[in-house]
Amino acid sequence: MFKKSALVAVFLSILFLALPSLAQERVKLRVSTATKTLGYGPLWVASKMGFFERQGLDVELVIIRGSDVNVQALAGGSIEVSGGAADAPIAAVERGLDLVIIGGIINGLTQSIMAGKKFKAYEDLRGATIGAISLTSGVTFALRWVLKTKGLEYPRDYRLLVIGGSPQTYAALTTGQIDAAALSLPLNYAAEELGFNEIGRFIDVIPNYQLAVLSMKRSWAEKNKFILVRFMKAIALTNRWLHQSRDTAVDFLSKEMKLKREHAQKGWEFYTGNRVWHPEGDVNTEGLKNTIQIFWEVSQSKGPMPSPVKYMDQGYLKEALKELGK
Repeated sequence: MFKKSALVAVFLSILFLALPSLAQERVKLRVSTATKTLGYGPLWVASKMGFFERQGLDVELVIIRGSDVNVQALAGGSIEVSGGAADAPIAAVERGLDLVIIGGIINGLTQSIMAGKKFKAYEDLRGATIGAISLTSGVTFALRWVLKTKGLEYPRDYRLLVIGGSPQTYAALTTGQIDAAALSLPLNYAAEELGFNEIGRFIDVIPNYQLAVLSMKRSWAEKNKFILVRFMKAIALTNRWLHQSRDTAVDFLSKEMKLKREHAQKGWEFYTGNRVWHPEGDVNTEGLKNTIQIFWEVSQSKGPMPSPVKYMDQGYLKEALKELGK
């Protein structure tokens, strides 16, 4: 009996010593987000509400404004995952970089062109200075496309002034530094309450568009498949929670993004009701086709327009959903 007890004690001692190495080690990931606004809410929810942590991921969110800077950070290894404009990895692939899109963040356009009181229609924007996040970002390409369909050509008919993301552009508009801006939900509501006019909504001109995506180096993704599957499990569960938990989600987003609760709720209703936040974080393939088409034409790319398959890999999300039992 004594010998048996002693053996059990020895076994337990060895087991307890080994526990740290047996436990799943948390993996550190650096993930960029183009800005801290409602549209990028899923990344902030995943980070602050523990969805990444429950998948064994220690995620550091880094705000990196500007598509070019985001791509440079990916290529240089400063970040592992980029959350930014969909046309950035498309342009990078066309330049020979091995980037790949694995999920969607903002699967549509929520922007409205908001302008000062003397501007009431698209035609009034001739000669206006319009704020932009950059000259080569997804929102700016979409803005140029919308204005082109309304008869305004860049740079002949208006000037673009690089300001930054929606919060910075909103501030520039309200202080009179610019005449107009493309403001995403719900900042357009705030501008409207201050007396600014809504010239038009992007979605009325481009109803299907993939604005922001999750992307990374394809070579890194292939070497770290299991980490990415865990990452996409967190993204899928986050988006499910956002769709199913209205009141809690609105409370979180209102506080985290510093929005009026009524604005956060209107935004939540639009993002979920129009599947701008995909229920499981997938890419809007048809929307990505339109993104590619607009990028191809605005950037004056040569040759036939490629299929979305060239730029994306939905396999990591599919594997994640399989493990979640979908």
